[in-house]
Amino acid sequence: MKILAIDTSAKAASAAIASEDKLIGEFSINTALTHSQTLIPMIDVLLKNTNTAMSEITALAVNAGPGSFTGVRIGVAAVKGLAFANNIPCVSVSTLKSMAYNMLGNDCVVCAVMDARCAQVYNALFRIKNDKIERLTDDRALALSDLKYELEKLDEKTVIVGDGAELTYEYLKENSVDAKLAPFTRRIQTASSTAFAAIDEIKLSNTVSAEQLMPVYLRLPQAQRELNKKLGVN
Repeated sequence: MKILAIDTSAKAASAAIASEDKLIGEFSINTALTHSQTLIPMIDVLLKNTNTAMSEITALAVNAGPGSFTGVRIGVAAVKGLAFANNIPCVSVSTLKSMAYNMLGNDCVVCAVMDARCAQVYNALFRIKNDKIERLTDDRALALSDLKYELEKLDEKTVIVGDGAELTYEYLKENSVDAKLAPFTRRIQTASSTAFAAIDEIKLSNTVSAEQLMPVYLRLPQAQRELNKKLGVN
C-alpha cells in the first residue's frame, strides 16, 4: 500500500508518500507563495525523487478540513483532479485527527486546536494509549471558555497541538488548567500524519470517489456570516 497525502489546511503546504510501516518521502514549504503555486510542483518533485509512479499509488489522502477555507479548497481540488485523472480512490482526513498522529508514542489526551478567531477554535479531543488513537469528541468550533470547562473535567495528561496551540495554552494557563504545549516539531499538521491517518481509514474501508470528496467546513466563511447577519439569516 502506498498513500500520497497532502495538507494545505493552513499556512504551510506539504505532500508525503507513505506505506503502512514507513514514510517514503515528504516535502514541506512555508513561504509567501500560495498553495495553488506550490502544491502541484511539490507533488511532481516528490514522485520523481521517490521514484514513484502514480500507478503505484493505492489512494490519495487530503486534510479536508477544518482549516483555511481557501487552503482546504485548493487541497481538495488537487486531490480530486489527480483522482479523476488516474482513477484512484480518495480518503478524506480530518485535519484535527491528523494532528493527533503527531503524538503517537505518548499516552495522553491530544487537544487539537486551530485558530478560528473571535476567541474560538476548531477543536477535537483524542486519547492515545498504546499507540492507538480514540476519538473523544467530534470536530467542532467552540469558544475557548467552553474548551476550558471540558479540559477541567479531564484527569489525564493533556497535550495541545495545532496552529492555535500557543493561543489556547496561554488561555488555559491564565485560567489554571494544567495542559502541556506540544514540541514545535510535533505541533503543526503534516502530510505524513495525514497519510498514516488515511491508512487507518483505508483499513476500515473508509474511502470515497473523486466525485464524493468534498471540503469539510465547520462554519461559514466570515464574509458569508456577515452577509447572513445583515440579511437576518441564521
